[in-house]
Amino acid sequence: MINMFYNIKQALIQIGRNKGMSLASFFAITAMLLILGVLFSISININLFTEVIKQDFDTVEIYLEDDITEDNSDRLIMTFSELEGVKDVRYRTKDEALVIMKERWGESGFLLDSIGENPLPNSILVDVEDLDTAETVVKTANSTKGVESTKYFKETVDKLTRVTRFLQITSLIIMAFLVLISIVVVSNTIKLTVFARAKEISIMKYVGATNWFIRWPFLIEGIIIGVVSSLAAAGLVYLIYSRVIDIIGYRVMTILSSPLVSAAYLSKNLIIIFLSLGISIGACGSIVSMRRFLDA
Repeated sequence: MINMFYNIKQALIQIGRNKGMSLASFFAITAMLLILGVLFSISININLFTEVIKQDFDTVEIYLEDDITEDNSDRLIMTFSELEGVKDVRYRTKDEALVIMKERWGESGFLLDSIGENPLPNSILVDVEDLDTAETVVKTANSTKGVESTKYFKETVDKLTRVTRFLQITSLIIMAFLVLISIVVVSNTIKLTVFARAKEISIMKYVGATNWFIRWPFLIEGIIIGVVSSLAAAGLVYLIYSRVIDIIGYRVMTILSSPLVSAAYLSKNLIIIFLSLGISIGACGSIVSMRRFLDA
């Protein structure tokens, strides 16, 4: 415990002695994590929207005109039930559709209470086995009287999946590049301290100090820089993301019928990810900077 307090004290002293380079390390890691946080926020929301859409990817939803009679609705259900490749056909009222939309909006579902008269149409949901069947159902529906429009999400899901995969790969490439830069900056920061204490380190080794006894203050210095940078980056992403939700969140939910990931949920995950990355970068930078002075 005494050694730990000593190591932390020495690390803080070293950071104070090299304020300029410590700040450079702080800004480098913070910038890297901030970029990663923006990409992560976009990717996780696209993933959420894709999952919402996937719930209906094998279902063609056929919207009915408001003045269609119950008998005509039943005849339409029979028509679609007789098509080859159709697994199930069911009727959904506009009230049921509104309830489902409120559930998808989550905590923001109460916003729909203020719209007045329900603007959603009654619909028929047709579960299909494959894309060919879906296209047949859509063609049949579009040529049938009483049908207002149709909705089928397979192509949308495929596009969103490709976009999500591209973002994930891009994020990994950018993250790897920025992590390397951050490690180099942290390493150079700590090297300055090592050079300044080179004589002291030589004396400590001469009198029998172990490599880890010498290494710990520098390791903790890198970890402190990483932790502070991680918390700063997580805070910035939270503030930016919260502001974006306030500005466009409601519009996105209205247009896409899908909620955005809450800022609280996002920040919890980002703090864990950022702390892991920040500590790893700080520790790696410290270890790299000491290899020339201590045995690996």
